[in-house]
Amino acid sequence: MKLGLIFDLDDTLYPEQSYNFSGFAAVGEYVLRHYSVPSFATVCETLFKDGVRGDIFDRAAKRVGVTLPIADLVSAYREHIPRIKLFEDAEWILDAVRGNFAMGLITDGYASVQRKKVSALGVADMFDSLVYSDDFGRMGWKPSDIPYRRTMTNLQSVADHFVYIGDNPIKDFVTARSLGWKTVMVDRPTKIHRSNDVSRAHRADHTIKSLRDMPWAQLGVTR
Repeated sequence: MKLGLIFDLDDTLYPEQSYNFSGFAAVGEYVLRHYSVPSFATVCETLFKDGVRGDIFDRAAKRVGVTLPIADLVSAYREHIPRIKLFEDAEWILDAVRGNFAMGLITDGYASVQRKKVSALGVADMFDSLVYSDDFGRMGWKPSDIPYRRTMTNLQSVADHFVYIGDNPIKDFVTARSLGWKTVMVDRPTKIHRSNDVSRAHRADHTIKSLRDMPWAQLGVTR
């Protein structure tokens, strides 16, 4: 049987920061159109680069000196059509391995948002299994075993062992390892979620800088 090669999405196949900036641009257009404030997206980007998370729109509104309906800004952010593209090495590997493995995707985040990302990247047809953890509710978000087990069910006729490729050691690998999957972390210098302070169980079996450096031999794959 084929190996199941299962990918994370954000910061594994495309730069998550580009989605953030795409969303800020959409919100900036909304604010300009409805409130005639021209600099909102730039302020959001600056705050993001300074490490602000969670309350960027509140802080940006205070910085530009206007009162804005934050819920409407969040909706504009989540509902926008992303302007994002694959990492070069992600585009390369998805093209290079098609037909050689059972291909899967597991992604966290609001399902409607993640589906828009997949659509914008044009990768849906590259996978034999697409699992959006939010389809199972927040209880299904990683590190829940639900999306991993669903992937195994989806691919059971074409794969009998699995490799998970992700970026976030806090949640991506611990469950995959507990299920007997092999794991690979793509440790990109620009990724958002960074943590070296995790237990051995949370660490990936292998760490690479680029998907072009996949440790095929260590994964038992002869190419």
